[in-house]
Amino acid sequence: MDAMDDLNTTAEKIKTMEIRGAGRIAVAASAALRDYAMTLKSLPMSEFNVKLEEAAKILVDTRPTAVSLPNAVALTKRHSATNVYDAIDEIKANAEKFITNAEQALGKMGKIGAERIHDGDVIMTHCNSHAALSIIKTAFDQGKDISVIATESRPRRQGFITIRELNDYGIPTTLIVDSAVRLTMKEVDLVVVGADSISINGALINKIGTSQLAMAAQEARRNLIVAAETYKFSPRTLLGEMVEIEDRSSDEVIDAEILKELPNVKVRNPAFDVTPAEYIDLIITEVGAFPPAMAFTILRDYLGLDIEV
Repeated sequence: MDAMDDLNTTAEKIKTMEIRGAGRIAVAASAALRDYAMTLKSLPMSEFNVKLEEAAKILVDTRPTAVSLPNAVALTKRHSATNVYDAIDEIKANAEKFITNAEQALGKMGKIGAERIHDGDVIMTHCNSHAALSIIKTAFDQGKDISVIATESRPRRQGFITIRELNDYGIPTTLIVDSAVRLTMKEVDLVVVGADSISINGALINKIGTSQLAMAAQEARRNLIVAAETYKFSPRTLLGEMVEIEDRSSDEVIDAEILKELPNVKVRNPAFDVTPAEYIDLIITEVGAFPPAMAFTILRDYLGLDIEV
């Protein structure tokens, strides 16, 4: 298997959700691009840059919504070198810095976000977010008596991953079907979710059903906090671009053979929805807790990407 085959394998795993979760996708893409770049030492500089851009596009095109992916690729591939060897050295350093920062970010967010959790709290979470779970686990490690209500998170049922992880950590957890969110919200003290993307206006793009939690939380006067690394903020929204909502295959919802028997039925399977900023209390990042209105500050001061019009 050559280097491009390795990169294509990573891209396919991201596309099919064998590698899932915005943070894990970002780290995998950064490592794949670094490893591919290291095989291009024999190329002239112009061809090296072309190959690098082609590989970057393959990775970015796999999942259109999770902005962590294009951000990770952009942060990894950028270089100012005039020869291939120096370019590869910069790319290697970029990838190592990104991966290290991504790994450390979870612990930092955990400590910051755990300050919002009190002894005796019941926390609701959605899907399977390492960032959100870092906050919950840190609060538990601090000796706080907490429990969790986790949604099933259909159609991929990522909630099953969450309940297993919480169970193995020793945290009391209740699994609910997605449609029970509003009914159950009266038992909840705090909602903690992750993020696939955050736009310039502070809106959250996350696993389908997140906005349902946010609306139910607001109705019940419960706070919702979002755990999001700085690389999950979307720089292109600063230029007015909308975050594309990925539609996935109907096969995830209904068997294709059954659907063939229903000629008047079509299936929609959006993977994400949008939660407006006004439903969010705080966004917890590795550099601090911010209200959604400060999304521009994150993009300007911490992401460090040049935005081309």
